[in-house]
Amino acid sequence: MFVYIVHVHVKPEFTEQFKEASVKNAMNTVKEPGNYRYDVLQQPDDPARFVFYEVYSDETALDFHKQSAHFSEWKTAVLPWLAEPFHAVKYSDVFYTET
Repeated sequence: MFVYIVHVHVKPEFTEQFKEASVKNAMNTVKEPGNYRYDVLQQPDDPARFVFYEVYSDETALDFHKQSAHFSEWKTAVLPWLAEPFHAVKYSDVFYTET
């Protein structure tokens, strides 16, 4: 299993547009082969900060996602809305449980 966590800081005036674009991207991502989970999380005490929690079967599945049309569309739309470049970290599982 392969986990990808992305931290995003959006300009406050673009928060709603960012959420809308990110939900659209997420709804397409969960249909991809090798995607197990895709959560878009918003920080309650700073609504302009988001975390994407993405779980894939392997790094190849993440690469497939990054080459998808919907990801390209999302990235093109949101880049001008960012307060700073997003920060992503890759993880591999040590212990995993399904709920």
